[in-house]
Amino acid sequence: MASADGTIMPVDDVPADTTALFRIRERDNGETHEAVLVDTDDGIEAWLNHCMHFTHIGLDKGSGAECRNGEIVCTNHGAMFEADTGYCTFGPCEGARLADIAIAVENGAVRLADERYEFVATGPKEDDDVDLTSTSNVEF
Repeated sequence: MASADGTIMPVDDVPADTTALFRIRERDNGETHEAVLVDTDDGIEAWLNHCMHFTHIGLDKGSGAECRNGEIVCTNHGAMFEADTGYCTFGPCEGARLADIAIAVENGAVRLADERYEFVATGPKEDDDVDLTSTSNVEF
């Protein structure tokens, strides 16, 4: 359920070894997107939940993205993104960056601070017309 102040979740609920999935809505067109929170050495970061190689593929498929050595791994084709910068260090989209979402950490909570979006709820999209769970790199 959406909070009036854009609070996504308590800081303590952001997992240390994977990602936390949440939904946001674009203010200008109402389109809903999935995004992820990731706990890094420098704090919590937020990214849109899709690989830059095939943007129809979610990094977090609903149970947390695979993370290794400070990087988020796309299980579709092995692309690796620095969790703190979003920079792709390996894979077919090497050099690209994940799309960032502005957040603020205040009073023990993570809050959406990106004026382009409004917070919808935690968890995956329920009325999703595009399946981001695939591990196949074939688009139909």
